[in-house]
This record gives sequence, C-alpha cells and structure tokens, in this order.
Amino acid sequence: MVTTVVRVDGPSEPTDLDELGELGELGELGERKRLAEQGPDPRATERQHAKGKLTARERIALLLDKGSFTEVEALRRHRASGFGLEAKRPYTDGVVTGWGTVEGRTVFVYAHDFRIFGGALGEAHAQKIHKIMDLAVAAGAPLVSLNDGAGARIQEGVSALAGYGGIFSRNTRASGVIPQISVMLGPCAGGAAYSPALTDFVFAVRGISQMFITGPDVVQAVTGEEISQDGLGGADVHAGVSGVAHFVYDDEETCLAEVRFLLCLLPANNRELPPVAPGVDRADRLCDALPGLVPDEAGRSYDIRAVIEELVDEGEHMEVHAVWAPNLVCSLARLDGQVVGIVANQPAAMAGVLDITASEKGARFVQFCDAFNIPLVTLVDVPGFLPGVRQEHEGIIRRGAKLLYAYCNATVPRISVVLRKAYGGAYIVMDSRSIGADIALAWPGNEIAVMGAEGAANVVFRREIAAAEDPEETRRQKIEEYKRELVHPFYAAERGLVDDVIDPRETRSVLIRSLSMLRTKDSGLPRRKHGNPPQ
Repeated sequence: MVTTVVRVDGPSEPTDLDELGELGELGELGERKRLAEQGPDPRATERQHAKGKLTARERIALLLDKGSFTEVEALRRHRASGFGLEAKRPYTDGVVTGWGTVEGRTVFVYAHDFRIFGGALGEAHAQKIHKIMDLAVAAGAPLVSLNDGAGARIQEGVSALAGYGGIFSRNTRASGVIPQISVMLGPCAGGAAYSPALTDFVFAVRGISQMFITGPDVVQAVTGEEISQDGLGGADVHAGVSGVAHFVYDDEETCLAEVRFLLCLLPANNRELPPVAPGVDRADRLCDALPGLVPDEAGRSYDIRAVIEELVDEGEHMEVHAVWAPNLVCSLARLDGQVVGIVANQPAAMAGVLDITASEKGARFVQFCDAFNIPLVTLVDVPGFLPGVRQEHEGIIRRGAKLLYAYCNATVPRISVVLRKAYGGAYIVMDSRSIGADIALAWPGNEIAVMGAEGAANVVFRREIAAAEDPEETRRQKIEEYKRELVHPFYAAERGLVDDVIDPRETRSVLIRSLSMLRTKDSGLPRRKHGNPPQ
C-alpha cells in the first residue's frame, strides 16, 4: 500500500474554531460550512490548479446537474492523534461525499480532495466513503468515484488499511446491483488501485492519471527497471496495454462530460431497464450505405464502426476499450431509443480474429450488459481464433472460454447477425443460435462453416489433389465444390441455424422489430449459488 505523509506545517484552519460561538448558532453553522468548502489552506487550491487539476468540488460541479449536489458529512473530522495529526483536523477529512442528479436522475458520488492530506485515506475518510456506498445501494442509484488520492494515511496505521477493505467489500457486493464508475484524476497507487478495478468502468485523463500497485522507485529497486509514472501506469498505458481503463481523454472537462453521457445510457440499478430516449431517427430507415461498406471478398478489410454508425440512432455510439483489443468492438448505443450493447468483430484490426484479450474484453462487456438488462446485438465477421504457440501457452482455451461462458449465461435479449463470414469455434462463440441467441440472422453471401473453403478443400480432398495431373486446377474445382455443397449462404438457414437471410439495407428495422418482440423476454437460469466461470 502506497502511503502519504501528512503535512502539519501551516495553519490548521483559516479561522479559530474556538471563536465561532460568538457568531450565534446560524452564523457559526454558516462559517463552519464555509470552512468545509474552502479547505484549510487557500494556497492548496492554487497548487492544485498549478498542476492542471481541478478541485474535488469543481469536479462534482461538472459531473452533476447544476445546483443538485447534496453533501453528506461535510463537517466530519478525524479523531486520530500522534505524529502531529491532532494539530490538523480539517473538515471533510479529505473526501467530499453526497448525491445529486445527472439529467434529473439520482447519482451518488465521492471525490478525493487532494488539497487535504493529499487525498490520503484515514479512518474517518473511509467511513464517509462506506456510508455513501451503502446509501447508493440502498437507494438503487449509480455510484461515481472521483479518484485523486495518495494512498493510505500512514499516521493512522492499520485503521487506514481496514478502511480500504471496507471499500473493496462494498464494491464487490454492489457489483451487478448498481453501476459503479471510477474516474481517475490523479494518483491511485498500491492497494487503492483495486477499488477502480472492481468497478464497471474506469475513466482516465492523460497527464494526471496514474495507477500502479508498486511505483517506479520500488520497481527500480526490485527489478532495476527505470520508468516514469506515466510510463508505468499512465492513462494511455491502461487504455491500450493493460486494459484497466475503458475510456481515456485529454482533459477533465471532456472526461466528466462523457461520464454524464454514459450514465444517461445506463439503468439506475439491476431492477430497472435502461432509460428510453426517443429520437428523430426513424425505426424503418433503410441503411442504403451498408452493402457498400462491407466488401464481398471475405479477406478484404473494412471498419466495422462504419457499419455500427449506419445502424444505430443518429450514428451515435459509445465505444468501450476503444484502443485495447481493437479486433473486437464493444459499444453502447440506441436502436429506436432503446439502449443496446453491440459486440462486433473488427476486420480492420488483425482481420477480426478472436484472441485472448478480445475474448476477455467481450466477456466483461457481455456480463455487464446482462447484469443491467441491456439487450445484446452481435455483428459477426470472424475468421476464427488466433493461432500460435504464444496464444496456446497463455491460455486461449481457458481465457477464450470466458466469452463463451458470458454469452451462454446471458438472459437478456440476444440477436446475432452474420455479415460476411463465421468460421469454426469462433462462429459458435460469437452468440450463435446453438449457444442461445434468440434471433440469428445473416446477410446474403454469408459463409458459415468449420473453416474457409480453401483450407477445408486442402484437408478433405488432400489425396485427390496430390494425385491429380493438374493439382492446382483440381484444388480450384474442389474449393468450388465445397462452397457449393457446404458454404453457400442458405446452408445454415435450411437447417434452422439462421432464422432469416435479410437484405443488409433492412438490418436496422429488423433489429428494432426483433428487440421490440423480445422486450418482455423471461429466461431464468437454473437454481444455484453461482456459476464457476473460466479464469
């Protein structure tokens, strides 16, 4: 656990609290609340701004609707003594907690105040967070944490460590019950980093966000590796390399605006449906551009995001983990005002194959959507799982099974559309009819098979090709034969594995009609304590 040393120099409060009684009851109350909002040292605000960072209250003001914030325990102060702590007992104890609204819907929030004790967590600080987390679960409303703290308050010893334990256990109990969003707006080191990792989404800001279990100094001392804080745990590292951060932005204002947008797509809790936002985009709109966006040749690349933008309301979607595992796209969007989760292979990255990271990314997203009643639309154009020694040795079987488990376990409405090709085990995993898709669709020209015709012909007709006078001509003939018999666009439809082969231009309207039909779907799981998903 990374710790911080409390500064005890400078004034403890700008006003002598012993003299406040002379102001009368209301005057004293007003002055104490003013002190809580201002903080113990005006210079600390200047230092925060000099780092290019907003204060905790400025961040809350950007996150919540204007004038909606109700603070809890603003006058809380720690009771610790020793190491100079008794001389510095500022109000709030370094964390601002409360609730407000985002677009009129209740949201709970806590924000570390780096101006006070460096945002370090002590006993009182932790108890304030525990209380607001408990209130969020009781009220059934999302929780947003604005993280900017230096770790455990070393002067309070094990009490600080216990405070983190209380946060972690509450994160876990709230998982799948209310949406939990972590916004990284400063340092988050040591065990403190596990709380964001337990939440549903992590937002980060370039230049000010850092997350790591052990800092650069410890890394260098133990391993000899030299690296900066940003190089070890900066926003781009966690967005593109580790996958810890789901979203990354250049500034706090944009980041918090996107948190608001995400909240508008999510239900308040797992007992509600996502909010409906009817727009101007017609449900029966034909997507005339779609046939031109997806090349007929199975090996040609294209950007699946262009397909998504053509399908969804007003072309707007919020991509999760945009730069991590880019061969699979996961997005939240609306179809006829209804929120949906979209999982799509990305031919523009690694030809759209499934690998370890893409499987884990997709599994987590599918589980989140299922937990919060968000229907799933899967756009399939997959050549298979990525082959290779490294993939096998790093556990593609075990980790690829996570995506399979997530789909099989999901009870929300599920619709899959094969756009072009779907080969082998990857076809099954990408929400095929055989693992429980409610509606399975395909475009004309689709190829659903154990493998591509070229590879299949080489295996099935190996001896005939080798014995032929003209092996290349025989191979070509056998490829055409295999396509004609097993890979033609209507083979799966004839066997009931595809419900319909549709005109690509009608994909949006077919999806909307199907989702409307499935809105009242009731599909329970067998009685059990919990499953045991692949790790």
